[in-house]
Amino acid sequence: MAVPVPPAPARNPRLEPAHVILRPLVTEKGLHRANRHNAYSFQVATEATKADIRHAIEVLFTVRVDKVAVQNRRGKVRRGKVRKTMTKPWKKAIVYLKPDFKINLF
Repeated sequence: MAVPVPPAPARNPRLEPAHVILRPLVTEKGLHRANRHNAYSFQVATEATKADIRHAIEVLFTVRVDKVAVQNRRGKVRRGKVRKTMTKPWKKAIVYLKPDFKINLF
């Protein structure tokens, strides 16, 4: 008996790969992840899905993605002299690559 194959996850047709990835997150923890686990962190568009992120990384960096983990980060409260404001909420993606591939950020 054949096992049914699930359909591919839907991508957002309005997002181009260059609009999905906003910037790489270069931190100590991120560099440690990149060296040890072949995982890279990026700030991505808030409306991007895991399928959008996977496709954008594969197209922009010509690598093969193994797994994508996504975090929705809350904005922080900032205090001014007169009033409190909030920074914008943002989305962080941790992209794990196949063992044969690397991304040179520097």
